[in-house]
Amino acid sequence: MSPRSETLQTEFEFVLPRGYVDKDGNVHKRGTMRLATAYDEIAPLRDPRVRQNQAYLTIILLARVITKLGSLSDINPGIIEGIFSSDLAYLQALYRRINENASTEITVTCPECGHKFEVDTVAGMGES
Repeated sequence: MSPRSETLQTEFEFVLPRGYVDKDGNVHKRGTMRLATAYDEIAPLRDPRVRQNQAYLTIILLARVITKLGSLSDINPGIIEGIFSSDLAYLQALYRRINENASTEITVTCPECGHKFEVDTVAGMGES
């Protein structure tokens, strides 16, 4: 018998609560974040901006793991610096959820019928 291969989800779609407004006034809300690697978390520590201000680590880290935001595919620290603080908090929570927890799904029970089912805690986040 061969071992069962398991598929690992490495990218997660999201919708920002407010959205990033680019220089032309376009709002970018939908994006994709990938799982972080060990190098993603270590490499920013060599950045002089992080050495001067430890809080900048979040900016560099998110710029590394966000692969797309709206029509933007070249996500850099300048873009992350320009997002609203509520969106930054949202992205930090999403980063923790997908990288610290092995799964984004939880088991819930319907209070009416008692049926148990899986709910993805990332799906729909940020949408109003």
